[in-house]
Amino acid sequence: MSGKINYRIVVKLREAMLAFKRRTGGKMTYKILAERTGLAAGTLHNMGSKPRYAPGLATLAKICVALNATPGDLLELVEDLPDPEPEPSPKKTKKKKKTTNKKKKRTAKKKK
Repeated sequence: MSGKINYRIVVKLREAMLAFKRRTGGKMTYKILAERTGLAAGTLHNMGSKPRYAPGLATLAKICVALNATPGDLLELVEDLPDPEPEPSPKKTKKKKKTTNKKKKRTAKKKK
């Protein structure tokens, strides 16, 4: 590794939703946010649970409006740690199918 520090932007959707609840006292779920933004609830769930989710600016704008938040409330610049090296998977060996004598005899009879 070259010693260079990499950064990435993280979407803090869950934190922004909790902040909305604290400010307004109103309930905010992915379903409610989906209704207010026109985005799919699954998309919002992925955004809230996957650290490397990268939404577009239009998506972020819709969320900011719905939560009465700023992009700074939703985004955070963090140091990006390298992904751990995947462990090599054990090689699977294929078992040869055994043919029985009965099968061989049947095949030989059909050929005659």
